[in-house]
Amino acid sequence: MSPYPIVLGHEGAGVVEKVGENVSQFKKGDHVVLSYAMCGECDQCLKGFPASCVRLNELCFGGKMIDGTHRIELEGKEVSTFFGQSSFAKYSVVNYLHAVKVDPEVDLKLLGPLGCGIQTGAGTVLNRLRPETGSTIVITGAGAVGLSAVMAAKIAGCLNIIAVDIHENRLTLAKELGATHIVNSKETDLVEFVQKLTSSAGAEYALDTTGVPAVVKQALNSTGTRGTLAVVGATGDVTFNIQQEVMGMGRSVIGVVEGDAIPKIFIPQLVEYYKQGRFPFDKLTKYFEFKDIEKAFHASESGEIIKPILTFE
Repeated sequence: MSPYPIVLGHEGAGVVEKVGENVSQFKKGDHVVLSYAMCGECDQCLKGFPASCVRLNELCFGGKMIDGTHRIELEGKEVSTFFGQSSFAKYSVVNYLHAVKVDPEVDLKLLGPLGCGIQTGAGTVLNRLRPETGSTIVITGAGAVGLSAVMAAKIAGCLNIIAVDIHENRLTLAKELGATHIVNSKETDLVEFVQKLTSSAGAEYALDTTGVPAVVKQALNSTGTRGTLAVVGATGDVTFNIQQEVMGMGRSVIGVVEGDAIPKIFIPQLVEYYKQGRFPFDKLTKYFEFKDIEKAFHASESGEIIKPILTFE
């Protein structure tokens, strides 16, 4: 639990106003996307896995900056920072490590979601699972993370891209974005569907974005021998029969944080895919003025909107 009082906001984008005296990578006027906080010094960061930074939870949710101090005050009292950025504000103070310079020709208002959710879905496919051309992937949950994974699976050349959800509007969009098959799990047994589609071989890969234990279990069992399930949703206890469902079939279950992405490399790649028309994540979004934050929240909660973006005029 992040300490209160706090300014929230975790997928920011903006224009650099000022830089610190020791910062040489950015200048005033640069367009940037703000991603997750990392220390840049631990063994995982130095190995090129900043999403596994040993201080990730502390820096993203502990309320303080890397040096242990606060950058926000209200009436002389310290206010916590969220995700290293607190982007529900007209101004944010961030460490240079998790600011990402982006193409100024692309509409900056659109790019904030690349900093977390969209990076997570696309990165889990392209950076961690790395499916072979012609393989089959099951993606459970067709929200922003799942639909980003669908688009990434298309880029990767998957033959069968199976999107699973309970909302028909999301499944329709998944089809538009590259899913070759859609499954409403309220109406169709996912495991039976995949078995029939693959002549009982099962999928090589599955990715769960829901965090729902029963769905995680279904996603695992939709894979075949030596299949891999990546879990990115915040999931509670899940019961597997290790012999029958995991070890006996040589399956793997892996957890992936932030798409295993290095934001300064991966986010510009996603922007380039977008410019090429290969990653149309704008189809997930709708803009709301910040004063309408409650409307944006309820539109997301109901499933009406996939990815609301708050703007400051």
